[in-house]
Amino acid sequence: MGNYDRQRNTPCASCMRALKWIPVLFIVSIIVWSYYAYVVQLCILSMDNIALKVIFLILYHAVCFLFFWSYWQTVFTPIGTVPTKWRIPESEIEKLGQAETQEQQKRILELFAKNFPVSNRTINGAVRFCEKCQIIKPDRAHHCSVCGTCVLKMDHHCPWVNNCVNFSNYKYFVLFLGYALIYCLYVAATSLQYFIKFWEGELNGGMGRFHILFLFFVAVMFAISLVSLFGYHIYLVLLNRTTLEAFRAPIFRIGGQDKNGYNLGRYNNFQEVFGDNWKLWFLPVYTSLGDGIIYRMNSQHQSTSYESMGDTPNTPPSRLDGSNDKFLNDSVNNIVNHNVDASIVEFETLTNTHPDNDASVESIRPAINVVYTSSNSKNSIVVIDEDDDDDSTNQQHSASIIKF
Repeated sequence: MGNYDRQRNTPCASCMRALKWIPVLFIVSIIVWSYYAYVVQLCILSMDNIALKVIFLILYHAVCFLFFWSYWQTVFTPIGTVPTKWRIPESEIEKLGQAETQEQQKRILELFAKNFPVSNRTINGAVRFCEKCQIIKPDRAHHCSVCGTCVLKMDHHCPWVNNCVNFSNYKYFVLFLGYALIYCLYVAATSLQYFIKFWEGELNGGMGRFHILFLFFVAVMFAISLVSLFGYHIYLVLLNRTTLEAFRAPIFRIGGQDKNGYNLGRYNNFQEVFGDNWKLWFLPVYTSLGDGIIYRMNSQHQSTSYESMGDTPNTPPSRLDGSNDKFLNDSVNNIVNHNVDASIVEFETLTNTHPDNDASVESIRPAINVVYTSSNSKNSIVVIDEDDDDDSTNQQHSASIIKF
């Protein structure tokens, strides 16, 4: 890591970082020029109808504002990086280097990552580990060679925004594509009649007329390219899939490789990116669900004890009572959607022994409520396990309280 940091601070690296802003400056220059061409040359100098001129300008500025705001958010929102607690200490790095086989390395990584909520695995079934960053990779995180770090829910690195499209700015990126498309279509549609007048020789204005000519061509050209790109990312949003996952399906610890592993249904998938408040869906403000570390998955990739959230040596094996399934699912969703740090867990087991043959799991719920009172119920999960002894008079029910 030290060598990499030194390389990033060299004059050559500084020049390369400056050059990466050229595509952004190009986009900004196109926006500024199109603003001049539309507002000044088209609306102010070429339109005679004042009412139409006012309507066109109001609609244009509304679309232009949302377009540029979304672009700004996409460019300047910091990338979501992996927390430092995911970094492997030097002692473990030495063990990995001294391991003689891949199986030994897998065991070392599994042991270190046992308390981390990771479900994704490599093609060999190992916990995903970044040698450059020396960290355990959270689910859906990937190393970006351009940014030089591992990025949460990385979609791709986009040179046109000089930033990684990732968990923290994916909503902004999709809105940027959408508003850019609307911007181009609006400019092309409202300038079409003046474009036709130019070719028929009916448009006056000297050399300024050529701004309208090129404005129409540029708007149509960008609109054609944006249609496919915007449509593709809407398709990915509705499947809860990233561009990287579309090319290489993620591999899960339970269930193996599955490109639809995070598919929760179109509406839930849409909410993962745009949030659960529809009033903010079309504004480039942060509303995405989760924390970039833990993601809801298909049921086929989850164990009944939610092992994907990390096991601890004190975790009791358990199977769920059917009446408790909904509570567990709601609790997990609550944790995911409220940015709770689920890698820090404590397990407390409550056990009741019932001499009554008709005893049920309901009899230990008072004890569970006591734990809730002391530990804040919204940050707890209850896993109920029934242990039926051969002796029916000694029927046990235990509840594991997972506290965050």
